[in-house]
Amino acid sequence: MKKILFVFLALLTLSASAQNNFKVPPFEKFKLKNGLTVFLMEQHEVPLINVSAVFDAGSINDGERYGLAGITADALLFGTEKYTKPQIEEMTDFVGASINTYAAKDLAGLTSSFAAKDQEKLFDIIQQVIMHPVFDKTEFDKHKQRLTQELVREKESPRAVINAYMNAFMFKDFPYATPGGGTPTTIEKLSAADAKAFYEGNYTSGRGAIAIVGDFKAADMKKKVTAMFGSWKTAPYRMVKRVAPDLEFDKSRVLLVDKPDARETTFLIAGKGIDYNSADYVPVLVVNTILGGRFTSWLNDALRVNSGLTYGARSSFTRYKFAGTFSISTFTKNSTTVPAVDMALQVLDSLHKTGINDEILKSAKAYVKGSFPPAYESAGALARLLTDMHIYNFDENYINTFQAKVDGLTTEQTKQIIATYFPKDKLQFVMVGKASEIRDSVKKYGELTEKQIKADGF
Repeated sequence: MKKILFVFLALLTLSASAQNNFKVPPFEKFKLKNGLTVFLMEQHEVPLINVSAVFDAGSINDGERYGLAGITADALLFGTEKYTKPQIEEMTDFVGASINTYAAKDLAGLTSSFAAKDQEKLFDIIQQVIMHPVFDKTEFDKHKQRLTQELVREKESPRAVINAYMNAFMFKDFPYATPGGGTPTTIEKLSAADAKAFYEGNYTSGRGAIAIVGDFKAADMKKKVTAMFGSWKTAPYRMVKRVAPDLEFDKSRVLLVDKPDARETTFLIAGKGIDYNSADYVPVLVVNTILGGRFTSWLNDALRVNSGLTYGARSSFTRYKFAGTFSISTFTKNSTTVPAVDMALQVLDSLHKTGINDEILKSAKAYVKGSFPPAYESAGALARLLTDMHIYNFDENYINTFQAKVDGLTTEQTKQIIATYFPKDKLQFVMVGKASEIRDSVKKYGELTEKQIKADGF
């Protein structure tokens, strides 16, 4: 029995050591002659292959046609030169595989997961989807109609749209202000020809990347990828120079979005955050864990556990390539809007006034380190990590030094992190609720602007 216990404790120690020394597994990176970047990572634990492909085709390129990047990404799966949409769906479902496309602010891409034994069939579909989409008009128009209806229904859920209101409020004229999903009006105006033109101009090999992670031999996969994509000819990549948006505000402001039938107020308290490559991301993450990044955070304790003002409160940093935002988010009854906002502000103020002691910091470090390795334990997550490295221009040191940076953070350093990155004045408030009940009381937080939730756009 003692021997069994000793072995068990040894395994636990090894597991903890592995977590505390998590590193990106070895991978190979190379470029095809057409400029497409390729990442290959062998993972033989399970007989699966995961693919992540990305392009500089995010909604930051939409211009005034909001939603174009998103609907173009959707339309990649509406049929190709070789397969119809139903054929793609039937072939992937039959073997239990998945193929998904998506668009975000800074990128658009494809993810896929399938059994290694089915790779010939799935790679053929993936090649067709990326290189030879036909943008079938019938499928496009049906999808556009469904999407328009979804966007109308989305406004019924404040939590589904409040971030779009915040981005529009904070980013002003920078493209992050635009709604990535579009609006009913902008989506209605888009055509299959628009999506095809967007694809041809933005899905370019010169800025694209594909990562393949799973059960294969790298030498064989290198030949396969070169054969599949090496002859792909796209438009040349257009380098767009962008100046990071100025999120330094000269006063506090309130955006009140009137939802006349609302029984509760959903609100954000926001400010300038950090961009994706901020050198201080790790200490910011640790401090935010204490403020509002976990269930036992100060915000959740104050607003949920101790006062019962809400079912949950959190704080977060949303990071994009050129900028980012900080926000505290929660919801409460109409009648307790001001008490909830005031309490959230008091918690934020206490972070600045009292700071963090050694015991609290130690707990946050353990939480962050414990959560870190599982975020990259799957082949799919590793594939997405590799393509993120390409889009956001960082390398494996971002991951390999993560836990050392967590361990090295001191309470003295947290004071500077709090002062630099956690805004305490000139805050931006976004509230979705019944304006007639809360308008007069929320004016105290800053200059008031009001919108109607039923209005098109944000």
